Amino acid sequence: MFWFKQGLCFLPVFLVTWSSSTFIVSYIIALFRRDVDIIFPYISDTGATPPESCIFGLMTFISACAGVSTIYARYKYVEKLSEETIAVGTCLNKAALVFGQLSCLGMLIVATFQETTVPVVHDVGAVTFFVSGIVYTILQSWISYRAYPFGSTIGVCRARFGIAALATVAFIPTFICAIFVKQSQLHRHKDDEDYPFHLASAVCEWIAAFSFICFFLTYIDDFKLFTLRVNTEYQY
Repeated sequence: MFWFKQGLCFLPVFLVTWSSSTFIVSYIIALFRRDVDIIFPYISDTGATPPESCIFGLMTFISACAGVSTIYARYKYVEKLSEETIAVGTCLNKAALVFGQLSCLGMLIVATFQETTVPVVHDVGAVTFFVSGIVYTILQSWISYRAYPFGSTIGVCRARFGIAALATVAFIPTFICAIFVKQSQLHRHKDDEDYPFHLASAVCEWIAAFSFICFFLTYIDDFKLFTLRVNTEYQY
């Protein structure tokens, strides 16, 4: 049996591969059409203009659906693990589930409401995605340490903590520097007064986004160990 057919490990593999492709494909199309600058545009800039906005919206919707499935599967895995080991509290596991699903909702808002059309709603979605996503990675890192030695190895626990820390550190300048960015044009110039803030914010945004996405790579070994089934009961 191929490794990606073991258990549910195809879920995090698909999520990471598809989400990464979403950002890269929209960036390449926007760059080819000269809709954005080559040096670190905001991720949202690459999906602000048709036709890349259509592709970005569709692919992000699929990513959000894959994220919901992966996060729920992780929740059920931890729930089952807790029943046997009593290592992780129910409230902690449910809190992680809620923040994970909120991050997926934020992703949908970002894809649906382009920054050039409805900037306020778009920004709310972006903050929801990043903040909820980072909180989710922190909670899952905590869960991993609480469950050890059951579930993940100590190496995986440390990897999750490191990725969560990187995403947190990257998001802080992303948010702070974005406050000082006054212009909303897709094309920027080095002579712009707020260009250094734009560049710092954009670079950190890419780091934070890919850190959050790559966090799900640490689920692969765990997801090989279980499957989910749906039971149907007919009510007379």
